Amino acid sequence: MLARMASPWSLSGALRGMFAKKTIDETTWDDLEAALIGADFGPDVTEQIIDDLQAKVQRYSTTDPADLKRMLRETLEERLSTLDSTLKLSARPAVVLMVGVNGVGKTTTIGKFAKFLRNYDRSVVVGAADTFRAAAVEQVATWADRAGARIVRPQQQGQDPASVAFQTVELAMREGIEIVLIDTAGRLQTKSGLMDELGKIKRVVEKQTEIAEVLLVLDATTGQNGLAQAQAFIEHAGVTGLVLTKLDGSARGGFVLAVQEQTGIPIKLVGQGEGIGDLTGFTPHVFVQNLIA
Repeated sequence: MLARMASPWSLSGALRGMFAKKTIDETTWDDLEAALIGADFGPDVTEQIIDDLQAKVQRYSTTDPADLKRMLRETLEERLSTLDSTLKLSARPAVVLMVGVNGVGKTTTIGKFAKFLRNYDRSVVVGAADTFRAAAVEQVATWADRAGARIVRPQQQGQDPASVAFQTVELAMREGIEIVLIDTAGRLQTKSGLMDELGKIKRVVEKQTEIAEVLLVLDATTGQNGLAQAQAFIEHAGVTGLVLTKLDGSARGGFVLAVQEQTGIPIKLVGQGEGIGDLTGFTPHVFVQNLIA
C-alpha cells in the first residue's frame, strides 16, 4: 500500500522499512520493485534499476541496506544527469516559447517562471499570444503583474498570435528587456492546425532573433497520459526542455526519470506548489536527495 501511495517526496516512506532491515535478502528486491513501480518509474526503468543495483551489490559483496540506499541514490542521480538541465538564457533578448496542452498549468507556470527570473534581477516581458482564449490573456496578465514582469496583450480579441509574439520581441529589443516569455495556445478552435500556428510564431520570432528555449509544460500527476497528449509538441515544436508542474501531493517521483528517458529531453524546471515562488530549476542531486530521504 505504501508503494502505491508514493510521491516525489515520500518514496522514502515506501522504502523506509526495507532500508531499516539488518540485511539485504530476497524480500528486499521485491519491496524495492513494488516501491519503484508504485512511484511511476515504469516496468522497464524499474527492471533496469534493479538489475544495476543487484550487480553492484554482488560486485561489492555487501549485505548492508545502507549501501543499497546509497547505490540507489547514485544510480538515479547518474541517470537523471545524462541530459543537461541548464536553461540556455544567455542571448539578449532570450526568447522562450512556452507550449503545452490546455489544463497542465502552462499559464500559471509562465507567471512563476517570470518570478523565478525576477528573483535573479532579470528583466522580463510576457507575450500573451494565446489569443484564442480571452481568459488566458487575462490570467497570464495577472500572473505577470504579480511577478513584476511587463505584459504585451493582443490589441484586439483573436489577434494573430504570431503578431503578438512579434510585438513582444520588438518591445524587448527596443527597451533592452533581457528575457521574453511567450504564451502559446494549447488547443485551437479554428481550422488551422496548432502546430502550424506554433511554426508561424517561431518563424516570425526567428526573423528578429534566435529562440533560446522551447519549454513544454507537463502535469506530473497525469503521468503517461499527459505525455501522450503532448507528443505532437515533442515531434513538431522543437522542444528543448520540459517543465513538470504539480510535483507534490499525488504526483509520482519516478515519472521524472521516466519522462526524461522516454523523450530524450531534459527537465529544466519543476513546480512543487501553488504559490508564485514554487517553481525552481531542476537539479538531479537535490531531487534525488529529497526523493530518497
